[in-house]
Amino acid sequence: MNQLPITEALPRLQQALASSRIILEAPPGAGKSTWLPLWLLERPEITGRIIMLEPRRLAARTIAQYLARQLGEAPGGRVGYRMRGESRIGKSTRLEVVTEGVLTRMLQADPELAGVSLLIFDEFHERSLQADLALAFALECQALREDLRILVMSATLEGLALEQLLPDAAIVRSAGRAFPVSIEYLPRNQHSRLDECLGRAVLAALSGHEGSVLAFLPGEREIRAAHDWLLDRVPGDTELRPLYGRLTLAEQQAAIAPAASGRRKVVLATNVAETSLTIDGIGIVVDSGLERQAQFDPEAGITRLLSRQIGQASATQRAGRAGRLGPGVCLRLWSREQQERLAPRRAAEIEQSCLAAFVLECAAWGAEPEQLPLLTSPPAPLLAAARRQLAELGLLHGSQLTPLGRRVWRLGTEPWLGQLLLTAADWQGQGREGALADAVWLAALVEEGRFGEGPLSGQVLAARSRLAASARRWFQRLEMTPAEPVGHYLGLLLANARPEWVGLLRQQGRYALAGGLSADLPQASPLAGKPMLAVAALGRGERGVVIQAAEPITLEALRQYLPGRFSEREQLQWDDDANRVRAERQWCFGSLVLQRIPLAEVSPEQRAHCLLQEIRRRGWDSLPLDEAARQLWLRLKLAGQKLADCGFSPCDEAEWLAQAEDWLLPRLHGLGRWDELARLDWSALLRGRLDWQRQQMLDTLLPARIELATGTRADIRYREGDDPVLPVRLQEMFGQSGTPELAHGRVALVLELLSPARRPLQVTRDLAAFWAGSYQDVKKEMKGRYPKHVWPDDPANTAPTRHTKRQMKH
Repeated sequence: MNQLPITEALPRLQQALASSRIILEAPPGAGKSTWLPLWLLERPEITGRIIMLEPRRLAARTIAQYLARQLGEAPGGRVGYRMRGESRIGKSTRLEVVTEGVLTRMLQADPELAGVSLLIFDEFHERSLQADLALAFALECQALREDLRILVMSATLEGLALEQLLPDAAIVRSAGRAFPVSIEYLPRNQHSRLDECLGRAVLAALSGHEGSVLAFLPGEREIRAAHDWLLDRVPGDTELRPLYGRLTLAEQQAAIAPAASGRRKVVLATNVAETSLTIDGIGIVVDSGLERQAQFDPEAGITRLLSRQIGQASATQRAGRAGRLGPGVCLRLWSREQQERLAPRRAAEIEQSCLAAFVLECAAWGAEPEQLPLLTSPPAPLLAAARRQLAELGLLHGSQLTPLGRRVWRLGTEPWLGQLLLTAADWQGQGREGALADAVWLAALVEEGRFGEGPLSGQVLAARSRLAASARRWFQRLEMTPAEPVGHYLGLLLANARPEWVGLLRQQGRYALAGGLSADLPQASPLAGKPMLAVAALGRGERGVVIQAAEPITLEALRQYLPGRFSEREQLQWDDDANRVRAERQWCFGSLVLQRIPLAEVSPEQRAHCLLQEIRRRGWDSLPLDEAARQLWLRLKLAGQKLADCGFSPCDEAEWLAQAEDWLLPRLHGLGRWDELARLDWSALLRGRLDWQRQQMLDTLLPARIELATGTRADIRYREGDDPVLPVRLQEMFGQSGTPELAHGRVALVLELLSPARRPLQVTRDLAAFWAGSYQDVKKEMKGRYPKHVWPDDPANTAPTRHTKRQMKH
């Protein structure tokens, strides 16, 4: 152990112990998890217990067992571990290796952490949500305990910004023990099967290199597929070992144990083997370049497991696994160009996870998430979605836990699942026998996450032997004698805990959900045709949201058991078919309208508000403005642009509609049909927003028409985003040397010169240039066509007229 690279950094770590906060950067293999904790146990400065957080259960158990063996003990002596459902802690334990939820609960139970001298956050670069939260709680704990030390350990600090969160921390860097690893790129055709491509790379690695193989795949499904492809193809001296979180302890230990003498092994692993674990004998890494990440959609309320390209930091960590014992090789199933385009690191869980349990923990701590010293601030949409869900479940009121919320928090499971269990316990106490047993077995199935086809009640019954251990733990926590499920209450409990996922059949295979979504059943599902479903799991498919697990329910049962989930409301809605306001009384479960009764009596004010809402939905361009009103609106917009110093404000259609309660709503009183809007005097409505002085100023500076020298009142045509146009007969502009202007010269008029028959002849912004130039061409063409009209040689110095030659003589 003295040969581990971390020993070289011990003098600096000894000095750093004078600080209350320490950051240690040490790559995998340095010994930060397998040697440093034992060294810290011997430091005189550390008089109390040491709690070390490991993000993963497998790593926590393995590291604790390894550390205990170094002391010649079994876990539960000086070194122990604690995780959900399993604990090896004794009276003499001074170093506890714990998983994330355990540390959070320890801090919640005792914010001062009495008797604890040091908190170690291992593998912090993985940026799990619970690690971020536990560190925030720990930093607040330090405000109560100046003698508490915090050590944050990470394989890399690049991109973490830990120095910003802990500006006063002592930073220690340790070299790793890594032999050179040669990188080979074997790009995979994206249309080819992953199991076959990875399998062929594994076989090539076994035949061309020494040592055992560690192959990285995104998840359990891909590991099983690769295992099946390789099973009959690997050499006889090679063992195949899967490694992922849901395996039994014995299967996991078999994967990380050394291969038997004279044998090799191939470990097919998720990123659980990226940094947290050391697997003996590995000299070759085959990397698919993929990992599974959970991403929460706050609008749909769905968490999806997505296979994504890993980041550069992960690629480096994975490759390094081949260089622990000697020179190694890493085969990457992507190109060198793709490597250069990889993101620096994976996103933190707090940026893309459902935050309901996180918000519940914060409320139990007594703080808003925004107030905590978090390395990454949680996105506002995710926080809002979490708060809505907790409020809907009756667990949160404002920022405070309700009594039910505190009971659910103590269970330490997903909030909706905790609410389901406690609701069942209450029903059981009310004489509804079997409710709690149904809830416990359903919770075991949901936590396992392995759903089959058909109703959940049938799945629970079929999976009892597989779920027995998990169900037994829940019975113990709820202090109840184990019992068999009856299946009667599953759908009702789900409908109460996930009311937004209650589905009503609308068309073949498609359900409207009470939260506003639509979801499809998979083709040939045994649930097809069921009128109502209580859904336990949703996913995303090619066509949209897909129902993955559900239980049929009836409207009558919902009325009996969940009357508080129903609501009655008077609803005014726009009827697109009739193009009018429709009023009805609706009986609803969430957004599902189960019954509609037309309302005969609706106040004029209600109709007006509904019509205004429809106007806003359609937008300004849908308003039936006549030409006079449209021209007035363009004048108002131009005044806002050119005459701000005269008291005119910019005119924006969206802003005017936002303020429509002031100027439009009173005129909608009693209206309820769209065609009735055409009867309104829109010009008067628009002018009504100006006081008398500005109305006069608008008519003076940007008039609707101007009087020409001939006495003709010519209409001005205002345009969106361009200068206004004055259509005028050419003869009426004789004697004018310059182009007319408006608003004291701020707005130029574009002249549309017309023939005596009012047909366009020329458009000009410079009348003087027209007289001196192209007028002569126009004159030649028009003089013969209109001989009765005046066509002088010098129009700039000829009196304007609107008459023919004969009329002028008289």
